[in-house]
Amino acid sequence: MRSTEEFEEFARARIPQLYRTAWLLTGDRHHAEDLVQDTLASLLKTWHRIDSPGAYARTTLVRTFISQRRRKSWSERPTSDVPEVAERVGDVELRVALQSALGQLAPLDRAVLVLRFFEDRSVEQVALDLGKNASAISTRTARALDRLRAVLGDGAAQLIAL
Repeated sequence: MRSTEEFEEFARARIPQLYRTAWLLTGDRHHAEDLVQDTLASLLKTWHRIDSPGAYARTTLVRTFISQRRRKSWSERPTSDVPEVAERVGDVELRVALQSALGQLAPLDRAVLVLRFFEDRSVEQVALDLGKNASAISTRTARALDRLRAVLGDGAAQLIAL
């Protein structure tokens, strides 16, 4: 049985990774912080029964995000604020454009792309996280990329070249 101290240690170690994923999903610092907090609260409730806390936290984070976006009461919109860490001028423009484009996708499409390409997870890992089969994730990935390309339009090639 796991202790509260082990949970605190796990949370301290995983908060940066969870926050990064949450920010990519929500596009907003405050929503990302709330999403991480909700995830950790859920994790604490079942801490003593969880076999794989990292996978459970990631799955809970994505499912909570999708669930929040499905609610009719969800009316807040992400802002264009981007974390102030930029390495090159082109990176800033690419990140802002990509974040805006991701914000226009359906929550599940966005979650699949973030997990696949920003978290560098395999199709099988994403399928497990989202409770779907691998072929459904492959199909959704391809379609979400097509939607992302449509949103970015002709500017996509120029952004990558920066």
